[in-house]
Amino acid sequence: MGIAEYCTTKLSRKKSIAPLFAVFLFLTGSIWSQNTLDSLNGAWKNKALPDSVRADALLEYINEGAFNSAPDSALVLANELCQFTKKINYSTGTVDALDLKGYVLFRSGNYPEALVSYKEGLSLAEEIDYKIGAAEILLKTGYIYHDNEDVINALKNYERSLKIYEEIGDLEGISAIYNEFGSIYFGRGNHEKALDYYLKGIAIHKEMDNEMANSSQYVNIGNVYLDTEEYSKALEYYQKALAIDEKKEDKLGIAASLSGMGIVFYNQGNTEQALDYLERSLKIAKSINDLQGSTSYLLSMSDIYLDQENYSKVIQLTKESLSLAKQVGDLGGQEYSYENLYEAYRGLGKTNEALTYYEEMIAISDSIKSEETAIKLQQMEFSKKAVQDSLIQVEKDTEMRMRHQVEVQEKDKNRNIAIAGALISLILAIGFFIRWRYVRKSRAIIEKEKNRSENLLLNILPAEIAEELKEKGEAAARDFDLVSILFTDFKGFTEKSAELSAAELIGEINHCFKAFDHICEKYGIEKIKTIGDAYMAAGGIPLPSDDAVDQTILAALEMQDYMTQRFTEKESTDGFTFKMRLGIHTGPVVAGIVGVKKFQYDIWGDTVNTASRMESSGAVGQVNISQYTYELVKDNPLFTFTHRGKINAKGKGEVDMWFVEKL
Repeated sequence: MGIAEYCTTKLSRKKSIAPLFAVFLFLTGSIWSQNTLDSLNGAWKNKALPDSVRADALLEYINEGAFNSAPDSALVLANELCQFTKKINYSTGTVDALDLKGYVLFRSGNYPEALVSYKEGLSLAEEIDYKIGAAEILLKTGYIYHDNEDVINALKNYERSLKIYEEIGDLEGISAIYNEFGSIYFGRGNHEKALDYYLKGIAIHKEMDNEMANSSQYVNIGNVYLDTEEYSKALEYYQKALAIDEKKEDKLGIAASLSGMGIVFYNQGNTEQALDYLERSLKIAKSINDLQGSTSYLLSMSDIYLDQENYSKVIQLTKESLSLAKQVGDLGGQEYSYENLYEAYRGLGKTNEALTYYEEMIAISDSIKSEETAIKLQQMEFSKKAVQDSLIQVEKDTEMRMRHQVEVQEKDKNRNIAIAGALISLILAIGFFIRWRYVRKSRAIIEKEKNRSENLLLNILPAEIAEELKEKGEAAARDFDLVSILFTDFKGFTEKSAELSAAELIGEINHCFKAFDHICEKYGIEKIKTIGDAYMAAGGIPLPSDDAVDQTILAALEMQDYMTQRFTEKESTDGFTFKMRLGIHTGPVVAGIVGVKKFQYDIWGDTVNTASRMESSGAVGQVNISQYTYELVKDNPLFTFTHRGKINAKGKGEVDMWFVEKL
């Protein structure tokens, strides 16, 4: 028996969300009837049979019965099986039981406990040289890391598993690994590589004459064609998968196929049929306690209602998806849910609630970056404290030496007073000199560390905000009426990330962002943050300026000029860089620092969201500005403008946009 993976696609691919992977056991060409399940249960309860036979019967009973229909019962039975196999010293049976227990826990979203079970099972499998058991556990451990976007650890487990499968000639296992590699490439936008691996897995099953095992690959191929907007091909593969899964009565597979078909129908303009299929998927997922699938289907339905401006329905569905995403620790699902809640409350005109969810979305998006900043600050504080402690110790040592000399003087009263006095004076002079030298050195170290701390603070926060933070211990949020927000984004970043090493990719991004930092400094605009390959800056904060809009546009034009020139240079030397989109919108924002730990200067408001839409609706090599920004700068003789007409922007409808260039 093997493992396969469905890569479940949400309705919108534009949001920054970790891919959701639904994993399931599949049958190798046979349909398990209720009579067969009853026979397995009977064999387990028949104490006249050998204990190992009874254990194997219970394992199959859980796999093919309770796992799909009653997950809670499956966990109880898996625990019972673990205890039984340990009691009868059936080691391979214990490995299989721990494997199954971990998988049941994984499907219910309990990742930590699943990893504990897998770790115990893998250790025993390696101890008794049970190769197939070790390979299966490594594969499923990879699922957990894969599902949490830790691709490095996922690949480590997949590669170890593949090595064992190849060693023992397990074609089914090799096909399962190919499916995982395909999903990794799909998650990074490399459709060609994803299809290649999916088709390799299908070829193996055809060689084994096992068409029933291909349902997961068919769904995943359907997802690829859905992503490339080849809807007829996507529907063809979803229907192939559905036919197989209905024969196998595999509820996980059926739900995944129906969901994919529903999204195809929506993209073809059939909203009613799309919602029907997604609701059927959700109903199945809930019946088998599939929290991951439920989260995905709820968000897909939420997207449809959001596009229809049915905001009350969006709020109902998205709050449910948010609750499930929190249960399984899915940060991507939480971010996606918070964004939809923000859009819905904004659509209803409830700005306070909208801002709350927007802040939650940004907090999750920036959590890793904030954590790194906090660690650096903590290290600096520790260093500063260590220096202070060292200075205190120096003073204590000097005082001790002085007291000792006084005691020596009292004991040696009969000695020559002149010699003793001279000796004491010399010792005191030396002691004071040592104390003075240590104090001066320690104070210099403290001053150096203080300067380093202040420089780091100024690198994180604007000078005015940093000064307020030092004086008061906090910095109040402020309203600004006119701020120009600039967003950039690199075209083809996802594809390049799949082709290049991390060092090459990060090196090029860092080179470009350093140049952007210097440009921002030149034009007096404030860098806010970077999010992946996106760069965000703002003109007119924290100090309002009459020419902030003009300066922001000048900075944007220079950024585009820099990227165009760098692309030309790299192209002539067979190097690589990116082409870039850039968008600007101007309006009111709230700016400040939230909380007292892991702080970061940030801005909030609908202006930020609109600026992001200007970027995503822009064109490579151009600076795209909103109608309102155009009205503010249209009379500036430095600029020339091209009206683009009304462009559809997500969540905004059709809005006027302009390309701006420098004369």
